[in-house]
Amino acid sequence: MTTRILPAVGDPDAARAISTLLSQLPSAEPSAPVPDSTSLLDTLARLAVDSIDELPEVVLVHERIGPVPALELIREVALRFPAVGVVLVSSDAGPGLFSAAMDSGARGLIGLPLSYEELAARVQAAAQWSVGVRRHLGKGSAADVFTGPGGRVVTVTGAKGGVGTTFTAVQFALAAAASGRRTALVDMDLQAGDVGSYLDVQFRRSIADLAGIQDISPRVLQDAVYDDRTGLALLLAPADGERGEEVDDRAARHIVGALRSRYELVVIDCGTQVTGANAAAVEMADVAVLVTTPDVVAVRAAKRMVRMWERLQVRKAEDTAMVVNRWSKHTEIQPALIEKITKTRATRTPVPAAFKELQAVVDAGRVQDLDNRSTVKQALWTLAGELGLLQAPDAAAPATPGAAVAVRAAGPVSRLRRGREG
Repeated sequence: MTTRILPAVGDPDAARAISTLLSQLPSAEPSAPVPDSTSLLDTLARLAVDSIDELPEVVLVHERIGPVPALELIREVALRFPAVGVVLVSSDAGPGLFSAAMDSGARGLIGLPLSYEELAARVQAAAQWSVGVRRHLGKGSAADVFTGPGGRVVTVTGAKGGVGTTFTAVQFALAAAASGRRTALVDMDLQAGDVGSYLDVQFRRSIADLAGIQDISPRVLQDAVYDDRTGLALLLAPADGERGEEVDDRAARHIVGALRSRYELVVIDCGTQVTGANAAAVEMADVAVLVTTPDVVAVRAAKRMVRMWERLQVRKAEDTAMVVNRWSKHTEIQPALIEKITKTRATRTPVPAAFKELQAVVDAGRVQDLDNRSTVKQALWTLAGELGLLQAPDAAAPATPGAAVAVRAAGPVSRLRRGREG
């Protein structure tokens, strides 16, 4: 049996050493090393689209991989691709790290410097385990449980306050739920979240209640989520804004990963401020939406946001979908100009300026009751389709400009905490 091996190694010297040894293993088919955590997850997600069998049997994760730390990366791979055997490569082969690696989902630990015998033994053991899991998943109903890369994540961020970020996120989620997708709507505007106000929901739990939990089980997650009558699962921002500080980038990764494993679509309202938590969400997102209005101040803010994401290596401008809200054909600044200024990808469907249609439901806190004849609702639900949010998770992505932005991007979000740029 041929064993496919994918190394994830950021250091070029270490990558060459590992590749050389892997090429000497019998019946091994090593792939070219991927340089960072984002590239690894992207590669696995792309391979998993068609079948589990396209995934490598073994993934090697080097201790100095980034931007996501090695143990967190192993946890995410194990959660999203449970049929892949992950092996950690580290200079610390002590019992403490071994236990932590096993808790994260690793199938083995290889000490540095590498030895041929240890590498061969660990790779063989992980490969045999992977084959056994795939054989099990291929029988009965278990095969239906595996969903490859898991549910899709879409983040909605505002260029500045008042551009319609929360309303857009809510309508995207409502559209997805109406199309039959199991959808979660997360309010990650941690200090000033209004998702609950827009949907007339009050709930004792919030995203902050999940912040200190290392292993978020389905039951724990269910206790924090409010099942709304609209069909949405709501994870609200804390009522006390100061509790938003409890949700850092590491907590955000765990929470988004847990939601992704349970729901077909996760829509996240990221507000208008860049924090470690919402930057981590944007980095993890399959689709990152930036909302602006066609005026000079908002477009400048959008450009500023995109540049900040790029400096922090959270997301590239060209991988960002720009939604233009309150558009009119008489507006001097048109979507094409915004696309050129920000270097993002403007969606095909602008959202018209028609606040009178919205005022009654917004003031009542019942945006789910917006009339289907509303031109704003029609535009936003059309946008949801354009971005691929209404499709079944195993369907092919549509050939639209919006679908093309479903690209995850690299980014060391921890730099937000260190207060410096890359």
